Amino acid sequence: MASRSTEPRIGNAQSPSIDAVSLAIIEQLQEDGRRPYAAIGKAVGLSEAAVRQRVQKLLDQGVMQIVAVTDPLTVGFRRQAMVGIRVEGDLDPVAEALTAMAECEYVVMTAGSFDLMVEVVCEDDDHLLEVINKRIRALPGVRSTESFVYLKLKKQTYMWGTR
Repeated sequence: MASRSTEPRIGNAQSPSIDAVSLAIIEQLQEDGRRPYAAIGKAVGLSEAAVRQRVQKLLDQGVMQIVAVTDPLTVGFRRQAMVGIRVEGDLDPVAEALTAMAECEYVVMTAGSFDLMVEVVCEDDDHLLEVINKRIRALPGVRSTESFVYLKLKKQTYMWGTR
C-alpha cells in the first residue's frame, strides 16, 4: 500500500509550484497588504530585495493580487447580487463572456443546481436589471438565471491562508 504524504499539495499542470517561503510571504501579505518588504523579509528569512523579486513573480504568475478590498455598497455601488446561471452546451464561451463584463466580479463554474455562479456589482436596481436581462440572459447558451440580491454585506475576508 502506497503511503500518502501529509504535506500540502501545491501546484498542478495549470498552476506554478510554490515553495514554503513564497507561501509565508503570501500569508504575510494576507495579514497586511501594505506590509513593507523589509518586515516580510525579516519574518521569512530573506532580504528585502529577494522578497520584492518573489512578490513580483507571484504577481506575474497570477498566483495573487494586491488590492484594496472595499464593500461595494459603501463606495457608490448600491446593488450587488449573486446570479446562478444554467447553460446549455459548453460552459466556456458563456464563462468567458461573463468574465469580460465589468460588472461581473466573480465567475465560477460549479457542480449542482447551477452551471455558473456570478457575483454582479451594479450602481442600482436599473443597472442590475439591464445586466441580467439584456446582457447575461442574451448570451448564447444561457438557459435560465436565478438572482440572489444582497441586502447587507456582513463578512468579506480573504484570509484563508495558504494551507
